[in-house]
Amino acid sequence: MKKQRILVAYGSKHGATGGIADEIGRTLEQDGFDAEVRPASEVQDVTGFDAVVLGSSLYAGHWQRDALRCADRNADALAHRPVWLFSSGPVDSSAEQHDIPPVPGAARTMEHLHARGHATFGGSLTSETPGWIARTMVKHGKGGDFRNPERIRTWAHQIGNELRSQDPE
Repeated sequence: MKKQRILVAYGSKHGATGGIADEIGRTLEQDGFDAEVRPASEVQDVTGFDAVVLGSSLYAGHWQRDALRCADRNADALAHRPVWLFSSGPVDSSAEQHDIPPVPGAARTMEHLHARGHATFGGSLTSETPGWIARTMVKHGKGGDFRNPERIRTWAHQIGNELRSQDPE
């Protein structure tokens, strides 16, 4: 049986979303899939993949533009394969406390691509995060790394289970 190929693409300026994508990719690999993790800005063609997981960091309630452009660029091909979306962004524990619905841009993308699901994970804003806004927030005690690897792995396992259940042997 051929391994299903899954693309995990992410749009991010500072890398926290890339860390979530890496965790998803590792989990899918452990579950027996061939996962490839790439920045959304580098994804020109998704036709070589059986499924796509597309993520983006949130900026002021909006999805990062590279993820939106990736979705638009590949909309026709994405219509013919399973797609899941994720967001990273709240720099507090709210994503761990309750499900956070997708921001309007992600919700429109979900509808447009007929995505099978969406999850919002905590973001990360630490002293290593570039930019004066990040430095100021960290300086005032409003930063931290709120990504929960166990929650990310659980979601990735759910994706793998759904793909396996639909895979004709």
